[in-house]
Amino acid sequence: MNDELTRRDEMSLAGAALRGAPWRTAAVTGVTAAAASFGMGVILPGPADLTWALSLGISLFALIAAIGSIGKPNSGDRVTRQARLWALRRPWRFSLYPALGAAALMYPVQLIVDDEGVFGAAFDALWGGVVVYLITAVVALTLKGRGRPSLPQGH
Repeated sequence: MNDELTRRDEMSLAGAALRGAPWRTAAVTGVTAAAASFGMGVILPGPADLTWALSLGISLFALIAAIGSIGKPNSGDRVTRQARLWALRRPWRFSLYPALGAAALMYPVQLIVDDEGVFGAAFDALWGGVVVYLITAVVALTLKGRGRPSLPQGH
């Protein structure tokens, strides 16, 4: 019997783990950070960079949602708990999905607001996704111990 998960299974588990994410907190933080970043650019000398501010807001939104969803692995219904435990056991795989979401949200910002062009926007959005991926995975690695007492024996 094959115990490997398909990409579709992993995406479903990541989605289930994110089900109980603190979406409102993530959205408020992302909007506040974007507004503060843009506002500081207006106040301080030099040009205000709307693209940077929006990308920062998107990154913080994705990070807070992802990290907040796995911060309390034993809360939620049974499916959510199991998905969060999977995310804590495989932080590099789990982190891929919030990073892809962040990159997908950053792409139109880079393309339309920054007027980068198709490939330049994709490159910048990809780098933003890489940053979200690395930070989420490292934080998930540090939170890995939270899920251990709940794991069945032998894992």
